[in-house]
Amino acid sequence: MRRPIVIVPACTRHIGTHPDHAVHSKYIDAVVQGAGCMPLILPALGEQTDFEAVLSAADGIMLTGSASNLQAILYGQEVLNLELPQDHARDATTLPLIRAALKRGIPLLAICRGFQELNVALGGSLHQAVQEVSGMMDHRDLPDDPLEKQYGPAHRVHIAPGGKLAHILDGAREIMVNSLHGQGVDRLAPGLVAEATADDGLVEACTVATAPGFTLAVQWHPEWQAAANQDSMKMFKAFGQACRSYQERIP
Repeated sequence: MRRPIVIVPACTRHIGTHPDHAVHSKYIDAVVQGAGCMPLILPALGEQTDFEAVLSAADGIMLTGSASNLQAILYGQEVLNLELPQDHARDATTLPLIRAALKRGIPLLAICRGFQELNVALGGSLHQAVQEVSGMMDHRDLPDDPLEKQYGPAHRVHIAPGGKLAHILDGAREIMVNSLHGQGVDRLAPGLVAEATADDGLVEACTVATAPGFTLAVQWHPEWQAAANQDSMKMFKAFGQACRSYQERIP
């Protein structure tokens, strides 16, 4: 049997003098080595995307992190910091892709920006600068630090007892995670269930209660050196198994 196909939407960025559609290798590696699936990169074409063609080929969807932020207008706010990067083409691709994939029951794993995309796609809102919200921690990394420190353990998250994430993590009550984000969930979208929270109460993981298929969204980066992290591997293996199960039931 062929490996399940996991669609990985790209970001738009300039590499050198040319515009590109790109995905960091760490996400591709996690799909291959962690989930045991075959990644296909989806260019950020927005309204030009043939979503029917994409979803007909998909056994799973993985939404990646990114340096860019979602457009604030998508959740009814004005941009607070115009200097922060945005990616309108990615927004126009991932949000309708999320809604269509959930209706079909296609397994969905969402990471960092992808976690925020899921929340906004279903009607939730974001804090544009978590560190400026009273009572919240600063969840950002320091860009001048080496990658090993940026992606090192930053804080713990509390896993909701009896939840889907707790089941994936064999009943763990808390784990240490990295933290590289300025934005975060403000109002959780209707139908989303909080699966983990930070010490400051920020929602760090969720699932879609009514989705017919596997869903898991996390604010941290389990793809970073996933093979060396047991918790990350449990999440990717659960996602991979869900993709195989979806593949097997498609005629």
